[in-house]
Amino acid sequence: MQSDRIKKGLNRAPARAMLKATGLTDEDLAKPLVAVANTWTEAGPCNFHLRDLATHVKEGIRKAGGTPFEFNTIVVSDGISMGTEAMKASLVSREVVADSIEVAVRGHLFDAVVAVSGCDKTIPGAIMALARLDLPSVMLYGGSIMPGHFQGKDVTIQEVFEAVGACAAGIMTEKDLRELENQACPGAGACGGQFTANTMSTAATFMGISPMGANEVPATHPAKAAQAELCGKLVMDLFEKNVRPSSFLTKAALENAIASVAATGGSTNAVLHIMAIARELGVDLELADFDRVSAKTPIIVDFKPWGRFVANDLFEAGGMSVIAKRLKDAQLLTDSPTVSGKTLFQEAEAANETAGQMVVKTASTALSPRGGFAILHGSLAPEGCVVKVAGNAKQFFSGPACVFDEEDEAFKAVQAGKVKAGDVVVIRNVGPKGAPGMPEMLAVTGALIGAGLGGAVALITDGRFSGATHGFMVGHISPEAARGGPIAFVKDGDVITIDVDNRVLNVDADLAPRVSGWTEKEPLYKSGVFAKYAQLVSSASDGAVTWLPKKSRVPTGVK
Repeated sequence: MQSDRIKKGLNRAPARAMLKATGLTDEDLAKPLVAVANTWTEAGPCNFHLRDLATHVKEGIRKAGGTPFEFNTIVVSDGISMGTEAMKASLVSREVVADSIEVAVRGHLFDAVVAVSGCDKTIPGAIMALARLDLPSVMLYGGSIMPGHFQGKDVTIQEVFEAVGACAAGIMTEKDLRELENQACPGAGACGGQFTANTMSTAATFMGISPMGANEVPATHPAKAAQAELCGKLVMDLFEKNVRPSSFLTKAALENAIASVAATGGSTNAVLHIMAIARELGVDLELADFDRVSAKTPIIVDFKPWGRFVANDLFEAGGMSVIAKRLKDAQLLTDSPTVSGKTLFQEAEAANETAGQMVVKTASTALSPRGGFAILHGSLAPEGCVVKVAGNAKQFFSGPACVFDEEDEAFKAVQAGKVKAGDVVVIRNVGPKGAPGMPEMLAVTGALIGAGLGGAVALITDGRFSGATHGFMVGHISPEAARGGPIAFVKDGDVITIDVDNRVLNVDADLAPRVSGWTEKEPLYKSGVFAKYAQLVSSASDGAVTWLPKKSRVPTGVK
């Protein structure tokens, strides 16, 4: 046990004395010391219940012969911070979560880790840390919130964001908006649609770091406690067998995760996060791999934000193993080991589908012949960008640019009715370095949908989108404006063309003369974590990580 270095021998008596002050005994210290890395917080429903859930994880560890040590990380709630300066902290928090778990585990020489995650960035942040540490590890997702009910329909936080735009456009009354606000989020759990949290929960299961059947149990369901205890027991089994993430988090496993995102019409943030996990693992994964997998993977799950169902509906339908069975049968997955000890194909074959369920389709009855996102390149995105195509009938859009240098300007313009049908809204200087922190655009995209412009305008940005976003939206444009990327030089009226079939994002303008004299903007934050992040962060095309292997490309701007 690596923990012996901190607890065993005469010279470690001071360490043992301090550990015994917490109530531990010699018998406890003789066992493997297992970290329970929690992401609990009172600031939002997604992680609100994780303190209780962790008690069951610890019970499982104890029953299996380990001694658990729980510690916590910071959390930033996207849904609460959205549309404000606070949203810049969201992606930054992914790195802080990863760093804090790594530091706490290395700082105590723990022998194994169970990470308990909830909202968007805590899932990839936890997996990034587990990849770095390469100890026997399991990631447990706290589960989805139950849907709210408004005027006879199931609703999520997505409907609240869109209602803000509807209210501003006079389509909804303020009274109805308040009623929706009071009904949309009935309790603990992460946002209910296939937004980023549930998307990354799915990806974690398909890449094998979470056991099949655990993550999809809703946050407040009675079965969740048993799954948490199972994860505690499971990590001890992994420890005994010396099974580490590096033995199963391969490129094939990550491509299985990409296929699960494509098949469920999941959040485009998964591109950013899976790429970041690959960078931590040293796996050679590129944007072209995402497009290749998505292009051949049909959408087979009818999920919000563009479809009908939410995460608890999938649980009732039979869970993720049903999706795995469909994709396996269509030869769209590679058999890979998982933390459960079973392979992904074995888990798929054990699927127990609910008779008559309507959530998961087959490949032959797919909702779309291709996956939920595509990777574009072109004169506006030399390094690439991501377009969400799930639920979007359009594959082509061309129109004049309506340019904004920050999100708030765009939101005010939408609310004031200044954005018109046919426009291509451009929001720049909101990339990883430029914002800094690459905020999501749900406030703007929700306002566009709510104002009835969802199918009539397109939006492109060097920032990113919430998983709750739908419509013709292109994000992660790289290089970003702050690095001198082409998006920095677009002007109002320039004609922008988005061509999904040909994977192109172009601008019909000669940008070269506009580059002359360009200098990098003075950073908004000159000290603290945001300043540090802006100096270290890579391009979105490399996962927006704060370190890169030497072989990775150096972002370049317009020449």
